[in-house]
Amino acid sequence: MTTAASTRALLDVQQAAFRAEGPVSAQTRRDRLQRVIDMLVRHSDALCAAMGEDFGGRPTVFSMMNDVGGSLSSLKHARDHFEAWMPDQPRASVAPFDNFGASAWVKYQPKGVVGIIGTWNAPLFTLFSPLACVLAAGNRAILKPSEITPRTAAVVAAAVAESFSPEELTVVLGGPEVASDFAHQPFNHLVFTGATAVGKLVMKAAAENLVPVTLELGGKSPVLIGQSADIHSAAERIAVGKALNSGQLCVSPDVVWVHESQREALIDGLQTCYAGQYPSMGGNGDVTPVVNERHFARVESYVADAGARGARVVIAGDWPSEAAVAERRMPLRIVVDPPAEAEISCHEVFGPAIVLRSYRQLTEAVAALNQDERPLALYYFGQDAAEQQWVLDNTLSGGVAINDVTMHAALHDAPFGGVGASGMGHYHGREGFLEFSHARSVYSHCAHDPRREWGMLPPYNDNFVQMIRGTITP
Repeated sequence: MTTAASTRALLDVQQAAFRAEGPVSAQTRRDRLQRVIDMLVRHSDALCAAMGEDFGGRPTVFSMMNDVGGSLSSLKHARDHFEAWMPDQPRASVAPFDNFGASAWVKYQPKGVVGIIGTWNAPLFTLFSPLACVLAAGNRAILKPSEITPRTAAVVAAAVAESFSPEELTVVLGGPEVASDFAHQPFNHLVFTGATAVGKLVMKAAAENLVPVTLELGGKSPVLIGQSADIHSAAERIAVGKALNSGQLCVSPDVVWVHESQREALIDGLQTCYAGQYPSMGGNGDVTPVVNERHFARVESYVADAGARGARVVIAGDWPSEAAVAERRMPLRIVVDPPAEAEISCHEVFGPAIVLRSYRQLTEAVAALNQDERPLALYYFGQDAAEQQWVLDNTLSGGVAINDVTMHAALHDAPFGGVGASGMGHYHGREGFLEFSHARSVYSHCAHDPRREWGMLPPYNDNFVQMIRGTITP
């Protein structure tokens, strides 16, 4: 456990070290990125084992692919490209002094010390993917892993301590009180991944010290299936994407809109494709359990509430045995047309259930989802190029995938983040480098200053007044 005082002491040490270091060279940035890469490779088995224990049986291959592999991809992309992002950028200078040699540029400098609060559903990725851009920009960092995955957090803390001095990179451990104290510290930037309600509290805490924030918050990410879509292909890709981590991903599809004439075909396809991946639940090491009893009860209550309100609930996959329920391994439940007041209609599911709604015109579906908060992801299936463009033009979300789900989050050369209630700011690629850099405008005046001879300095003459009036044009 870490106290607020010890977190502040770590922050003070890092900020002092940052000030003493001066300009952060490309060599230093590369070395730090490489040490994180080497650390994750060296401890990959221990980290996957810890994630498996924290979830009560999370597949090692998923942890290796999503958390270790995903983090490494972000870090390697930053390592291989950050030097191209570092140089000053020339900008247009001020007329007419540019004719006499005045110049201007933007200089990108590290902000200082960045705090990163990770989450339990992707306990490595939500720490080390933003860290890639943080280190590439020349910053130092303090990580706060989620207390819901304590074994993983402990392995992360030990691994970081083995590879870094606390002046460069360190980890604080603890529960909600530690996280709250963490958010109240005067970092130079703060990153948070988690629920929207908690994100509001984090932003409020950061505002006390005017700390800029990057918030990745999720939301009810919708799927729009156009009538031109291949329904079997759409069903398979939705089933595959929704099964990842048993729906416990911020970009997991939450609600699917399909034309009323294709609804039953989509339901059949989801059942077939999901059951094909997971023919049984109990003891199936390929199925990620819901992370703990509290979240398991939450998801089950959403489904039960919808059923009690008259919604049709269809099971995709084998109905779980008592052993499977005890393991918190559940099939996908498809909740068809729940009422607007149902819990599953109002909250992000974050588990093995999905809402299915039908439309007569796609415009109805878009109008409905535009009434809700802007989601982290939006997915469109269809082969109609004009309809695809219309959907892109008439919706707003953090990111989009076309004819697939979740894959846009794997783009390391494009920004990843939300908008509105799904978050603000982004990481990945050059945009992530810019997120954690201060863009500093620099103006260099010309050697010869013509303002006095042109009558541009007091006492002003009529010629100068007329010249200024001449610049006031539409």
